[in-house]
Amino acid sequence: MTVHPRALDYPAAFLSAPIRDEAELTAGTRIQPGRRYGFFTDTTLCIGCKACEVACKEWNLLPADDLGLRGTSYDNTGDLGATTWRHVHFIEHIADRDGVRATEMPPFQSHWLMMSDVCKHCSPAPCLEACPTGAIFRTEFDTVVVQQDICNGCGYCVPACPFGVVDVSLEDGKAHKCTLCYDRLKGGFEPACAKACPTDSIRFGELDELHELARRRLASLHEQEVAAAYLYGTPDAPPDMPGHADGLRELNAFFLLTAPPETYNLPRAPTRPAERTGPGLAAGLATVAALTAAVVALFAAGRSG
Repeated sequence: MTVHPRALDYPAAFLSAPIRDEAELTAGTRIQPGRRYGFFTDTTLCIGCKACEVACKEWNLLPADDLGLRGTSYDNTGDLGATTWRHVHFIEHIADRDGVRATEMPPFQSHWLMMSDVCKHCSPAPCLEACPTGAIFRTEFDTVVVQQDICNGCGYCVPACPFGVVDVSLEDGKAHKCTLCYDRLKGGFEPACAKACPTDSIRFGELDELHELARRRLASLHEQEVAAAYLYGTPDAPPDMPGHADGLRELNAFFLLTAPPETYNLPRAPTRPAERTGPGLAAGLATVAALTAAVVALFAAGRSG
């Protein structure tokens, strides 16, 4: 078994202090301000263990969700929310595209699709553009964070997010979402969810390196005749590919999927609300102008009569 050369500097099991630049050992990347970081989630490797959910909640001191099953799957969290910043989808894929129920499957496969969902840290970020107080900002690592001490709970960020990620807590009235472990990045640590993932379904690193890793993984799956595999949220995606965003250059948290995006509760063509501001304003002004002209015409007709 090969290990990173720097791991040989720490042969003991117990350390007297945190390892400097630990992410270089655990994720193969050194975290430096001014560089762009994110997640590549390969759903073909996800086993639904929810280690990422647990690690996220433990590190960020988030309360536990309802432990009762929802009756639709083996999932107890349901979706992303103010206290759930990582969520693993359990999707029973029991029918093909024609709606015919499957009665057999290839060896070593199952009829379950699993995906660990998270904030996409969009570039540009619609939630940031909608925030009137400056509570949402882009960090030195090109990630998007909400500052609860500045948030006034207006909720404008909630409908602005095309992925339904941001949520306003009923406890404190503030907006909450994944921070991509901003505090850990500042200390040189890999985000908790990626570090806890036992299958490397969640990969953390610099975006350019993650894009190259994703392209290689996609090519490998196509060679293995997994023709349905594709990348969702990458900047080089063709316009007709699911996940191609209107106004979003890229997603800092992107995915490798094997089913239509709607299966994973993702929009086929995510849109940026700011792109609709100009046309909407123009349509509104045109309506006002038309109504004004109609009123003037009515007054003129009344006076002439």
